[in-house]
Amino acid sequence: MGAMINADELLRAYDDQLRTDAETPSAIGVERLGPLRLVTFAGGRGFVTYRDLGGATATEIAGLVVGALAHFTADPEITRVEWKTRGHDAAPGLHGTLLANDFEADDVESIMIGEASALVAEVPLPEGVTVRRVTEESEVRAMCRMQGEVFGDVFSDATADAVLARLARGDGMELWVAEADGSIVSAGRLEPVPNTEFAGIWGGATREDWRGRGVYRALTAARARSAIAMGKRLINSDSTEFSRPILERSGLVRVSTTTPYRWRR
Repeated sequence: MGAMINADELLRAYDDQLRTDAETPSAIGVERLGPLRLVTFAGGRGFVTYRDLGGATATEIAGLVVGALAHFTADPEITRVEWKTRGHDAAPGLHGTLLANDFEADDVESIMIGEASALVAEVPLPEGVTVRRVTEESEVRAMCRMQGEVFGDVFSDATADAVLARLARGDGMELWVAEADGSIVSAGRLEPVPNTEFAGIWGGATREDWRGRGVYRALTAARARSAIAMGKRLINSDSTEFSRPILERSGLVRVSTTTPYRWRR
C-alpha cells in the first residue's frame, strides 16, 4: 500500500486488514453466526466481532444478538462476553438490543491509527524511571495486577494466567513496563498483527500520580520502535481519553470510535 494521508484511507486499512481472524490471534475457538465471529478466549471469555453487519435490519440484528448470547451461555466455562461495536458501522437497533439482553456499555474509546515512526521520540523520563520489556512470570503478574488497579478491575490469577499462556505461545506479543523504585507505574502490550502492516498497542495504564510526566509517552515510543524492528508500519490503538491526546500529539489520527458492551454470567 502507498503512503496513507487521510483518515478515510486509514479507516479502510483498519477494516480490511484488522477486522478478520487477525483481530483475535489468541482465540482458542471461533464459530460463525452470519456475519459475526464468535470467539472464545482462555479464562472463560467470549468475544463478538465482525467486518460489518452486511446491511442487516434491526430485526435481523436482534436475532444475531440472541443467537450469539445463546452460543456463549451454552458453554458453562464462559463467564463474560464482550460485543465490540464500531461507531462507523451501520447497525440499526444494536445498542437497544444489547441493553435489552443484559449487556452493559463501557466508555466510548477512540480508534487511533498512524505511522509507527510518528511515535518514536526521545522522551525525557523522571529521575529513577526506566522502561523495559518483561517476560518473567512474577513480573507479568505484577503488571496485570497494576493494570487491574488502574482500570478498576478486580485482579484474578486467571487474568494473569491467560496473559502468560499467550506469552508462552510466542506469537510476537510483547509486554512493556515503566518502573520507579522497583514498582510498575505504567504498562502496556505490543501486538504485531501477522500478514498486515499493523501492530497494536493495548492495555496502556499509568498510575494517576505518574500521569502527565512523559512516562506513558516513553512507553509508547519504546513499543513503536519494537514494532518498526518487526517490519510494521502502522500502529493502531483503542484509546481512552487519557491516552488519546498523547497519541494525537504524536500524529495518530482518530478514525472512528469503538464501544465495548459487556455481559457477565
